[in-house]
Parts: sequence; C-alpha cells; structure tokens
Amino acid sequence: MKTTAVTLSDITRSVLAVPPLARHDDLSLDRESNLRLMRHLESGGVRTLLYGGNANLYNMDTAEYGSFLDMIEELAGADTWVIPSVGPDYGKLMAEARILKSRKFPTVMVLPLKFPSTGKGTADGIRRFTDETGLRVIAYVKDTHTLQPDDIAALVQEGRITAVKYAVVLQKPEQDDFLTHLLQRVDKQMVISGIGERPAIVHLRQFGLPGFTSGSVCVAPRGSTALLKALHEGRYEEAEKLRAAYIPLEDCRDEMGPIPVLHEAVTASGIADMGPMLPMMSRLEESYRAKVKVAARELLKHDETL
Repeated sequence: MKTTAVTLSDITRSVLAVPPLARHDDLSLDRESNLRLMRHLESGGVRTLLYGGNANLYNMDTAEYGSFLDMIEELAGADTWVIPSVGPDYGKLMAEARILKSRKFPTVMVLPLKFPSTGKGTADGIRRFTDETGLRVIAYVKDTHTLQPDDIAALVQEGRITAVKYAVVLQKPEQDDFLTHLLQRVDKQMVISGIGERPAIVHLRQFGLPGFTSGSVCVAPRGSTALLKALHEGRYEEAEKLRAAYIPLEDCRDEMGPIPVLHEAVTASGIADMGPMLPMMSRLEESYRAKVKVAARELLKHDETL
C-alpha cells in the first residue's frame, strides 16, 4: 500500500475507484472476494481505491473498523493508494480517529452528514479530527446546503484538506453555480469529480477538474482508465465513445440505487461475490437483478476488448 504523503499528482494518476465491500453470509469481511476485486481493478490500471458509500461504511460497527483497515492495507498492491472513509457523525468520526492514529494511511475521506449538521459544524468536526490524527482529509461535498465553499477554503488554508470529492447531482452539470463558486475559492487541482462517468467529461473539460471517482470502474477498469487518459489528452470524441459503454449500468444505478446496484453488478459479472449488505442497506430485489446482470456483463465484455 502506498503510504507516502499525498500530492496533487496522486489525484490525477488514476481513476479513484469507489468499490463495494464483500462480506460472508454472517456479515464478516470476505478477504478473498475483496482481494479478487482489488486485483481486478489493479489489472485494469486503477491505483486508487476509495472505500466509502459503496462499501456501506456509514453502517459499519466501529468495533469492526480496525479489522477493516488491517484488511485493506494488507491486500492492496505495493503502489496502490487505499483511502478509507470516516464518520459521518461526530462520535464515529472521533472514535475512528483514535483507531487510525496507529495506521499508515496518508489520508481519509470524511463522509457527509446531511442531518443533523451545518456547514460550520461540519468544518469544526473536520478540524477536531485533523487535530487528533494529524491527517489532511478529503472533504465530500454531496449537496449545496451543508459544507460551503468558504468553509472548504478556510480548511484548505489551514492545511487540513488534501482534496474535495464533488458529488452534487444536477440534470445539467454544465450549469453549476456552486462548483463555479467553489473553484473561485479553491485550487481546481484539488477538486475531484465525484459522480462517476456520466458528468466526468463536463467536469474535466469545462471546469478543468483533474480526475473523477467511479463505481462502475469496479466492473470495467480498462475503459474508465482510458476515459481519464483521453480527457487528460483532450481527445473528447474518443472520451464520449468510451463513456457510452457505462451508461446502461449507470442508468440502473440511477433507477434502483447506486450502492445496491454496484454491489449486485460486481457479483453478477463474476468478478467477485460481494455477498450480503450490512443493515441498514439490503440487496436488490430479485425482480431487478436480471437487468443489472445484463448491463454488468455487457460492460465487462466490452472492457475485455480494450
């Protein structure tokens, strides 16, 4: 696992995969399936794994957190940057801070807490976490009501933020006043497009963001890696063609829920069995699984041709 200090080049060197987390039927961590998914991603050129919402860390028992950290550190390749998440509530944030202090992770992501929270309160929580751990963190912006651009800019100036995962979903991502304001306050090289392949071209081409996160990359890492490279090199027509292969699975995620669909897609594609999901989440109903299976297998088949 990569343990050196985070630089801006780390953000651009790879798509930031946001994988699900495999479990056995008794809900214990499934090391073998998680390893298979990691190696699948690494074989497709992915070198950054961000464990957050898709891994259902929101619902992880703090008592299991240390074992989870040990597992992902041990399984990751030597040059793979593994980023765990913390929070979202303050109590969990600080409990996990105490566990992280004995580990070598160079950064973590703070999960967003929409309620009950305020922007200034969230910023205060991040300050207390970074004081406790000595880590700079990735801030996760999922709405326009909580953490504000001025809050983020202040945290950046204080040396507490290494990057921002920007994941505000809009029908027209090219018309984004919040992102425009954020980029007036924060270096755009620190802001990552955080909603997968669908808005990635707009975010990188129009707003100049340096990289993007993806869940569907867990099924098709080669195409997502090629998409990032094409965008960095300004080959936008090629980027549009590469992205098109991801839209059927992304449509399923939008329709049925991004977390359970990705969980099912990795299993249905045959890459690795993700098993059950932690409560308070649940796997897709059987009636939805067939559509996801078709989309996932078609995407994997396409990726194998690249």
